[in-house]
Amino acid sequence: MSKIQALLDEYGSSHQNATNKLIHWICVPAIFFSIVGLFYSIHLYVAAAALVFTTVYYITLSRSLAIGMLLFAALCMVVCYQIVAMVLLPLWAVSIIVFVAAWIAQFYGHNIEGKKPSFLKDVQFLLIGPAWIMSFVYRKLGIEL
Repeated sequence: MSKIQALLDEYGSSHQNATNKLIHWICVPAIFFSIVGLFYSIHLYVAAAALVFTTVYYITLSRSLAIGMLLFAALCMVVCYQIVAMVLLPLWAVSIIVFVAAWIAQFYGHNIEGKKPSFLKDVQFLLIGPAWIMSFVYRKLGIEL
């Protein structure tokens, strides 16, 4: 079994409840976006640098998966750009609101599940969560990890 599959399986073991899965389908991408937004709020280049390091990590696990994550990261950057252009709320404020709300929901989901979040065991699961969501998308599209 590949390293990425082992990590996805381990992450998935604490995400079996349908409600918790649904919450994660919404909140994991939201948290990823909010972190990109916080880096983008510092400077576009800070966000880009963080995403380069994130992409390198994903490449070490699965080149195929890294492409999907890079595309999602690019989408996050576009949304950040749009939020900055709209000037309704500062991007950092939007990012903090999304971050806090999504983590509250995630902890609620884990309370329903009756299992602790995976990242409490190993911090790398903070990056495996988005890959776990992407792996379902890949499976639906027939794309191999």
